[in-house]
Amino acid sequence: MFNSNHPEQKSPQQRFLFILGVAMIVIFFALAIAVAFFGDQMNLDSEKFPQKYRIAFSIVLIVYAAIRFFRITRDKRL
Repeated sequence: MFNSNHPEQKSPQQRFLFILGVAMIVIFFALAIAVAFFGDQMNLDSEKFPQKYRIAFSIVLIVYAAIRFFRITRDKRL
């Protein structure tokens, strides 16, 4: 994740964007877990948003969070 071969320090903008990217990964993953397991308590009616669609939506959110994670870790500027 962090490459020690680059002695220069990241700029404040790069640091901010990195922290924002990590925060968005955590938010997407937390939203996926909340929709999948706590959808009934979140007033997601079974008629309007059935359980199978909630699970599918959660899987899409987890996959998207994983893609964002791998893009951040693959970034050469870190």
